[in-house]
Amino acid sequence: MNDILPEYDTSTIISTSRLTKAFGNLVAVNDLHLQVMRGDVFGFLGPNGSGKTTTIRMLLGLIRPTAGRAILFGMDNAHQLSAILQRIGAIVETPVFYPYLSGLDNLRVIAAMSGMAQGKANDPRLAEVLEIVELRSYEKLAYSKYSLGMKQRLGIAAALLTDPELVLLDEPTNGLDPAGVIEIRRLILRLSSLGKTIFLSSHILHEVQNVCNRVAILQKGNLVKQGNVSDLLRSSEQIEIRMNEADEAQQALQILQQAQGQGLDWIANVTIEANRRERPIVIVGAPAQRSAEINRVLAQNNLFAAEIHPREGNLEELFLEVTTSAAQAGGAHVGMEALAETLAPEMPGSGKRGSR
Repeated sequence: MNDILPEYDTSTIISTSRLTKAFGNLVAVNDLHLQVMRGDVFGFLGPNGSGKTTTIRMLLGLIRPTAGRAILFGMDNAHQLSAILQRIGAIVETPVFYPYLSGLDNLRVIAAMSGMAQGKANDPRLAEVLEIVELRSYEKLAYSKYSLGMKQRLGIAAALLTDPELVLLDEPTNGLDPAGVIEIRRLILRLSSLGKTIFLSSHILHEVQNVCNRVAILQKGNLVKQGNVSDLLRSSEQIEIRMNEADEAQQALQILQQAQGQGLDWIANVTIEANRRERPIVIVGAPAQRSAEINRVLAQNNLFAAEIHPREGNLEELFLEVTTSAAQAGGAHVGMEALAETLAPEMPGSGKRGSR
């Protein structure tokens, strides 16, 4: 069997086809098609129980899919898992370290278990990864004295020991304070600048928007959105209109809703919400460049806005929109990730993957 399958080019790092995981009648991941390109910082999003961790475990070979396949680096992980794992560093769930060993000594233990060279031959690489995660100054401090953010960064250092091409991080900012979240953000950007491809599972949408160039969103095990962050946010742009009087806001709402039904199909929706001063404002789902046309429609009806300006799309609103729509649509498949992972057999050491 050839290591590289001809239908996958070298720019594709992860490609899944109809990837599915079911436990009896419970479907944790359903018919998943993902594509992660070389150099991506790829955000993998979804509510709790949507199938994110189950997907990562299938990619790493920790659990087997019920159907479909996962191709990494052009290799099928059902048949070439060992070769694939040599090129991956990953943290799934909470890394486990010896509390009374220093950060450096913990990495030495992991290096030995990872099949790296024995003794001082590893020292340059250990120093390098500690520098990358900004823990060089604390390398001799006992792990038990590390802050939660430092512990998480040491876990990432362990995943980097073998200099992997792909780094998979499952909720790396869970439980961190704002300072810790910022540290992980900086680290992810640093890894990207070093040429790593990052696959980041997270629910902190603001952070994902700051670091990721592409995202996929899961709901109940189903893929509901995938694409470039900039393109997805452009599709969720809005225009905010403040009228002089509350009754004028209601009139503007009705006029724009009628215009939407009479040919202005670039208007996705029109709603009213209260601003910080509890005054009604009209929110129009439309590209920012349509502001002048909206102003013209209102003026033709003797309505004149006090203020009209674009409201940039953000990942949080897009996430809520697509996951709510998917939940309302329902379906036969139910994401039961928590139960699925309880039932799933785990390989030893599944808390971390990334060793050779």
